[in-house]
Amino acid sequence: MAGARMLLHPAAKPIVFIACLLPLAWMLGGVMLDRVGPNPAEYLIRATGDWALRFLCLVLAVTPLRLLAGLPALARFRRMLGLFVYFYVVLHALSYGGFDMGFVWADLLTDIGKRPFVLVGFAAFLLLTSLAATSFNRAIRWLGATRWQAFVHVLLPLLRPALFSASALVFAFAFGAYEVPLVLGAHAPQALAVLAWQAQTDTDMASRPQAMAMAVLIALVGAALLVAHARALGRGGQHVR
Repeated sequence: MAGARMLLHPAAKPIVFIACLLPLAWMLGGVMLDRVGPNPAEYLIRATGDWALRFLCLVLAVTPLRLLAGLPALARFRRMLGLFVYFYVVLHALSYGGFDMGFVWADLLTDIGKRPFVLVGFAAFLLLTSLAATSFNRAIRWLGATRWQAFVHVLLPLLRPALFSASALVFAFAFGAYEVPLVLGAHAPQALAVLAWQAQTDTDMASRPQAMAMAVLIALVGAALLVAHARALGRGGQHVR
Protein backbone atom coordinates (compact mmCIF):
# COMPACT_ATOMS: atom_id res chain seq x y z
CA MET A 1 0.00 0.00 0.00
CA ALA A 2 1.47 3.34 -1.07
CA GLY A 3 0.35 5.22 2.06
CA ALA A 4 1.91 2.66 4.39
CA ARG A 5 5.18 2.70 2.42
CA MET A 6 5.33 6.50 2.68
CA LEU A 7 4.75 6.39 6.43
CA LEU A 8 7.52 3.80 6.84
CA HIS A 9 10.01 5.73 4.74
CA PRO A 10 13.12 6.87 6.70
CA ALA A 11 12.42 10.48 5.72
CA ALA A 12 8.87 10.43 7.09
CA LYS A 13 9.80 11.23 10.69
CA PRO A 14 12.12 14.16 9.82
CA ILE A 15 9.41 15.59 7.58
CA VAL A 16 6.80 15.33 10.35
CA PHE A 17 9.28 16.85 12.81
CA ILE A 18 9.88 19.88 10.57
CA ALA A 19 6.13 20.22 9.92
CA CYS A 20 5.48 20.31 13.67
CA LEU A 21 7.89 23.25 13.99
CA LEU A 22 6.14 25.29 11.30
CA PRO A 23 3.56 26.80 13.71
CA LEU A 24 6.39 28.11 15.88
CA ALA A 25 8.08 29.62 12.82
CA TRP A 26 4.76 31.19 11.78
CA MET A 27 4.25 32.72 15.23
CA LEU A 28 7.78 34.09 15.50
CA GLY A 29 7.64 35.41 11.94
CA GLY A 30 4.35 37.17 12.67
CA VAL A 31 5.81 38.81 15.77
CA MET A 32 8.99 39.94 14.01
CA LEU A 33 7.06 41.28 11.02
CA ASP A 34 4.49 43.01 13.27
CA ARG A 35 1.52 41.09 11.86
CA VAL A 36 -0.04 39.88 15.10
CA GLY A 37 -1.89 42.94 16.30
CA PRO A 38 -1.10 45.54 18.96
CA ASN A 39 -0.27 43.03 21.74
CA PRO A 40 2.33 40.45 20.63
CA ALA A 41 2.64 39.01 24.15
CA GLU A 42 -1.07 38.21 24.33
CA TYR A 43 -0.90 36.75 20.82
CA LEU A 44 1.94 34.39 21.79
CA ILE A 45 0.12 33.27 24.94
CA ARG A 46 -3.05 32.47 23.00
CA ALA A 47 -1.33 31.04 19.93
CA THR A 48 0.93 28.63 21.84
CA GLY A 49 -2.07 27.43 23.87
CA ASP A 50 -4.16 26.95 20.72
CA TRP A 51 -1.41 24.93 19.02
CA ALA A 52 -0.95 22.79 22.12
CA LEU A 53 -4.65 21.91 21.96
CA ARG A 54 -4.48 21.25 18.23
CA PHE A 55 -1.57 18.86 18.66
CA LEU A 56 -3.39 17.17 21.55
CA CYS A 57 -6.41 16.59 19.30
CA LEU A 58 -4.05 15.27 16.62
CA VAL A 59 -2.46 12.80 19.05
CA LEU A 60 -5.88 11.59 20.23
CA ALA A 61 -6.90 11.10 16.59
CA VAL A 62 -3.91 8.87 15.72
CA THR A 63 -5.43 5.63 17.03
CA PRO A 64 -8.89 6.11 15.42
CA LEU A 65 -7.25 7.05 12.11
CA ARG A 66 -4.90 4.08 12.35
CA LEU A 67 -7.82 1.71 12.86
CA LEU A 68 -10.21 3.28 10.35
CA ALA A 69 -7.64 3.73 7.58
CA GLY A 70 -5.84 0.46 8.23
CA LEU A 71 -2.49 2.22 8.63
CA PRO A 72 -0.66 0.74 11.64
CA ALA A 73 2.43 2.74 10.64
CA LEU A 74 0.73 5.88 11.98
CA ALA A 75 1.52 4.64 15.48
CA ARG A 76 5.22 5.39 14.99
CA PHE A 77 4.44 9.13 14.95
CA ARG A 78 2.31 9.18 18.10
CA ARG A 79 5.16 9.64 20.58
CA MET A 80 6.72 12.45 18.52
CA LEU A 81 3.39 14.25 18.26
CA GLY A 82 2.82 13.78 21.97
CA LEU A 83 6.18 15.37 22.75
CA PHE A 84 5.26 18.30 20.52
CA VAL A 85 2.09 18.70 22.59
CA TYR A 86 4.33 19.12 25.61
CA PHE A 87 6.68 21.40 23.65
CA TYR A 88 3.89 23.87 22.85
CA VAL A 89 2.48 23.54 26.38
CA VAL A 90 5.90 24.56 27.76
CA LEU A 91 6.01 27.51 25.35
CA HIS A 92 2.51 28.47 26.48
CA ALA A 93 3.52 28.24 30.15
CA LEU A 94 6.69 30.26 29.54
CA SER A 95 4.76 32.91 27.60
CA TYR A 96 2.16 33.18 30.35
CA GLY A 97 4.71 33.15 33.17
CA GLY A 98 7.07 35.58 31.44
CA PHE A 99 4.90 38.03 29.54
CA ASP A 100 1.87 38.03 31.84
CA MET A 101 3.38 37.38 35.28
CA GLY A 102 7.00 38.47 34.78
CA PHE A 103 8.18 35.19 36.36
CA VAL A 104 7.14 36.49 39.78
CA TRP A 105 6.37 33.24 41.60
CA ALA A 106 4.16 34.87 44.23
CA ASP A 107 1.92 36.34 41.51
CA LEU A 108 1.91 33.01 39.66
CA LEU A 109 0.76 31.07 42.71
CA THR A 110 -1.87 33.69 43.51
CA ASP A 111 -3.21 33.56 39.94
CA ILE A 112 -3.33 29.75 40.01
CA GLY A 113 -5.41 29.81 43.18
CA LYS A 114 -7.65 32.66 42.03
CA ARG A 115 -8.62 31.58 38.51
CA PRO A 116 -9.99 28.04 38.03
CA PHE A 117 -8.98 27.74 34.37
CA VAL A 118 -5.37 28.57 35.28
CA LEU A 119 -5.51 25.86 37.97
CA VAL A 120 -6.81 23.35 35.39
CA GLY A 121 -4.05 24.36 32.99
CA PHE A 122 -1.42 23.96 35.69
CA ALA A 123 -2.74 20.49 36.57
CA ALA A 124 -2.68 19.53 32.88
CA PHE A 125 0.90 20.82 32.66
CA LEU A 126 1.95 18.58 35.56
CA LEU A 127 0.21 15.58 33.95
CA LEU A 128 1.86 16.20 30.59
CA THR A 129 5.21 16.66 32.30
CA SER A 130 4.93 13.18 33.80
CA LEU A 131 3.92 11.76 30.42
CA ALA A 132 6.81 13.47 28.63
CA ALA A 133 9.32 12.39 31.28
CA THR A 134 8.31 8.73 30.87
CA SER A 135 8.06 8.71 27.08
CA PHE A 136 11.74 8.06 26.34
CA ASN A 137 13.06 4.55 25.82
CA ARG A 138 15.39 4.69 28.83
CA ALA A 139 12.56 5.85 31.09
CA ILE A 140 10.26 3.13 29.77
CA ARG A 141 12.90 0.47 30.48
CA TRP A 142 13.49 1.92 33.93
CA LEU A 143 9.77 1.88 34.76
CA GLY A 144 9.36 -1.66 33.54
CA ALA A 145 7.09 -2.84 30.75
CA THR A 146 4.24 -3.91 33.02
CA ARG A 147 3.91 -0.54 34.77
CA TRP A 148 4.18 1.38 31.52
CA GLN A 149 1.67 -0.86 29.80
CA ALA A 150 -0.70 -0.50 32.75
CA PHE A 151 -0.56 3.27 32.35
CA VAL A 152 -1.00 3.21 28.58
CA HIS A 153 -3.69 0.54 28.43
CA VAL A 154 -5.60 1.24 31.67
CA LEU A 155 -5.12 4.79 32.96
CA LEU A 156 -4.83 6.60 29.63
CA PRO A 157 -8.07 5.11 28.20
CA LEU A 158 -9.84 6.31 31.35
CA LEU A 159 -8.43 9.81 30.87
CA ARG A 160 -9.05 9.97 27.12
CA PRO A 161 -12.78 10.91 27.33
CA ALA A 162 -11.98 13.73 29.76
CA LEU A 163 -9.12 14.98 27.59
CA PHE A 164 -11.30 14.86 24.49
CA SER A 165 -14.19 16.60 26.28
CA ALA A 166 -11.97 19.39 27.56
CA SER A 167 -10.45 19.89 24.12
CA ALA A 168 -13.89 19.92 22.47
CA LEU A 169 -15.30 22.48 24.92
CA VAL A 170 -12.28 24.78 24.66
CA PHE A 171 -12.32 24.57 20.85
CA ALA A 172 -16.08 25.25 20.72
CA PHE A 173 -15.65 28.34 22.90
CA ALA A 174 -12.65 29.60 20.92
CA PHE A 175 -14.36 28.89 17.58
CA GLY A 176 -17.44 30.95 18.49
CA ALA A 177 -15.70 33.81 20.34
CA TYR A 178 -15.20 37.07 18.50
CA GLU A 179 -14.34 39.71 21.12
CA VAL A 180 -10.71 38.79 21.82
CA PRO A 181 -9.85 37.80 18.20
CA LEU A 182 -11.40 41.07 17.03
CA VAL A 183 -9.37 43.22 19.43
CA LEU A 184 -6.09 41.29 19.67
CA GLY A 185 -6.09 38.87 16.76
CA ALA A 186 -4.22 39.16 13.49
CA HIS A 187 -5.88 41.08 10.68
CA ALA A 188 -5.58 38.18 8.21
CA PRO A 189 -6.82 35.51 8.22
CA GLN A 190 -9.75 36.56 10.39
CA ALA A 191 -11.73 34.20 12.59
CA LEU A 192 -15.13 33.10 11.29
CA ALA A 193 -16.87 34.61 14.31
CA VAL A 194 -15.22 37.97 13.62
CA LEU A 195 -16.34 37.87 9.99
CA ALA A 196 -19.89 37.03 11.08
CA TRP A 197 -19.94 39.95 13.56
CA GLN A 198 -18.58 42.38 10.97
CA ALA A 199 -21.14 41.26 8.38
CA GLN A 200 -23.97 41.55 10.93
CA THR A 201 -23.00 45.07 12.02
CA ASP A 202 -22.24 46.32 8.52
CA THR A 203 -24.48 49.16 7.33
CA ASP A 204 -24.92 47.29 4.05
CA MET A 205 -27.97 45.09 4.64
CA ALA A 206 -26.92 42.83 1.76
CA SER A 207 -24.28 41.27 4.02
CA ARG A 208 -26.84 40.06 6.59
CA PRO A 209 -27.50 36.71 4.84
CA GLN A 210 -23.78 35.98 4.89
CA ALA A 211 -23.68 36.80 8.60
CA MET A 212 -26.61 34.47 9.26
CA ALA A 213 -25.00 31.66 7.25
CA MET A 214 -21.74 31.99 9.17
CA ALA A 215 -23.63 32.09 12.48
CA VAL A 216 -25.50 28.90 11.56
CA LEU A 217 -22.20 27.22 10.64
CA ILE A 218 -20.68 28.22 13.98
CA ALA A 219 -23.77 26.88 15.77
CA LEU A 220 -23.61 23.56 13.89
CA VAL A 221 -19.93 23.11 14.71
CA GLY A 222 -20.65 23.90 18.36
CA ALA A 223 -23.58 21.47 18.44
CA ALA A 224 -21.45 18.71 16.87
CA LEU A 225 -18.77 19.27 19.50
CA LEU A 226 -21.36 19.15 22.28
CA VAL A 227 -22.66 15.83 20.95
CA ALA A 228 -19.12 14.49 20.79
CA HIS A 229 -18.55 15.77 24.33
CA ALA A 230 -21.70 14.01 25.60
CA ARG A 231 -20.70 10.74 23.94
CA ALA A 232 -17.20 10.98 25.38
CA LEU A 233 -18.67 11.47 28.84
CA GLY A 234 -20.92 8.48 28.28
CA ARG A 235 -18.00 6.27 27.28
CA GLY A 236 -16.06 7.51 30.30
CA GLY A 237 -18.94 6.56 32.57
CA GLN A 238 -19.12 3.08 31.05
CA HIS A 239 -15.38 2.61 31.67
CA VAL A 240 -15.81 3.66 35.30
CA ARG A 241 -18.72 1.27 35.83
